[in-house]
Amino acid sequence: TRRAPSRLVVAGSVVAIAGLVLVVDIAGARFDLLGTVLALGAAVCAGIYFMVSERAGDDLPPLALASGGLMVGTILIGTLVLTGILPFAAPSVVIGLGGMNVPGLLAILWVGAVATTLGYALGVMAVPRIGTRVASFVGLSEVLFALGFAWLLLGETPAPVQFVGGALLLVGVVLVRADGRPTSAPSAAVAAAPTPNRPPET
Repeated sequence: TRRAPSRLVVAGSVVAIAGLVLVVDIAGARFDLLGTVLALGAAVCAGIYFMVSERAGDDLPPLALASGGLMVGTILIGTLVLTGILPFAAPSVVIGLGGMNVPGLLAILWVGAVATTLGYALGVMAVPRIGTRVASFVGLSEVLFALGFAWLLLGETPAPVQFVGGALLLVGVVLVRADGRPTSAPSAAVAAAPTPNRPPET
């Protein structure tokens, strides 16, 4: 957008990232160069996703954009698996979920067909309405919901530091939302504005 972030947005970013680090609890983790490069690549892809979502607006159905991206990812991963570059194994497992035992395949289908597809579709619909900046930070709450559902369904009680991280993450989102400046570049707004006293086209 060629617009430098305000101090409020920068402060919200720092607070949200600090909260995110506490939520995921990286205690005992080690630095890995390849993993860091892949993570930065994922960050670039996420940024592109939010920009495309905003610019597509209502011209492109949310399911079309979400399913298109998922299909490209599926084809790429499928190619890597078939060529042997990406190791793949699908053992038959049973998962304990909410006091019940369910097949592992059912959980995979739920994550792919419902949680991922529906989540991306709703996200694409939300971005044009709340803006890329706020949407990208609200997207961080995905980690909080994952933590909450793990606590509710799997009995994985969060550590106190994770509660602190969740609070910081929410504070970061509030700080970013408090910045009232538009995310779009001024040139885009000017280009979209009608030209006064323009003769009608024939």
